[in-house]
Amino acid sequence: MNILIATEKPFAPAAVEGIRHIVESSGHTLRLLEKYPDKATLLAAVADADALIIRSDRVDADVLDAAPHLRIVVRAGAGVDNVDLDAATERDVVVMNTPGQNANAVAELVFGLLIRHVRHNFDGTAGTELRGKRIGLLAYGNVARCVARIARGFEMEVSAYDFFNRVERIEEDGTYAAHNLYDLVQKCDIVSLHTPATPRTRGFVNREMVELMRPGAILINTARKEIVDENELLPLGQSLLCHAQKARCADGRSQCQCRTRRRAPNRRLFRHRRHHVPRQSLRLIVSASPRPI
Repeated sequence: MNILIATEKPFAPAAVEGIRHIVESSGHTLRLLEKYPDKATLLAAVADADALIIRSDRVDADVLDAAPHLRIVVRAGAGVDNVDLDAATERDVVVMNTPGQNANAVAELVFGLLIRHVRHNFDGTAGTELRGKRIGLLAYGNVARCVARIARGFEMEVSAYDFFNRVERIEEDGTYAAHNLYDLVQKCDIVSLHTPATPRTRGFVNREMVELMRPGAILINTARKEIVDENELLPLGQSLLCHAQKARCADGRSQCQCRTRRRAPNRRLFRHRRHHVPRQSLRLIVSASPRPI
C-alpha cells in the first residue's frame, strides 16, 4: 500500500519518523509531501496513493478525482470539516479521524494563552491570577474535559454548556452545568470555545454574544475559526479601543485622537491555533477511528 502524508503545515519530525517506522515495518510504502505550494502539487502527489494522511489540508472532489486508487483518508484531528464527505462516499473512500488524541495539547494551549494574557504578555506590569476566576466551557467534549481538569488545578471555578445536552457527563466531572448559552457567558470571567464547525455553530459567536460577557472577560478560541463571526467582532474591538483611548485622555491634558486599528486588540484570542507536538502527533495517526460517512 502506498501511503501519502500530505501536510501543508508539517508534523513534527519525530512524529513523522514514528509514523514511518510503523508503516514500513508493516510492509507498506510511505511518501511525504510537506509545505506544498499549491493545490496542483497535491493533485499530482495523490495520483498513486492508496491512503492519505492529512492535518487541516482540504480534500475535496478534485483531490479525490485525482486519486483513483485512494481508499482511505485519515485526518489527524477531531474534525473532518476539511474533507468532502459526500464526495468521499460517492467514491467509496473511507474517512477516519482521531478524536481525543490531541485533547491535552489543546487544553494546555488554552492555559498558555490565558497566562500570557492575564500577565499582560509579561511586559513587567501588574497582572492578575487565574485562581478564583470562573471559566466557562462552550461544548464539553474531550478538549473541554481536559481544560476543566487543568482549571481545577488552578483552583478555578468551572462551568460548561453543551449543545448536545451532556449534562450528566458535566456534572459527573464536578463541573457546573449552565442552563443555556446566556447563563454561561454572563457569569464567567473566561469563555473558552470547544465546539466543532457545523451549520449550527458557524458564526454563532457574534457581537450579541460578546456584549453579554462581563466587562473585562476573556474569549478564547482553540476550536474552529469558523465558529466566530469576525466581521461582527472586529468593529466591536475597534470601538472598544477608541473608548479606551478617549478614557486615557479624558483629563484634558492632551487632545484625544481616536485611531482604530486594522486588528482588534485581543484578536489573537479569537483565532484558532494549531497545536501539534511530537508525541501526540504520533498518537493522532495510530489511534484513527472511523468517521461515519
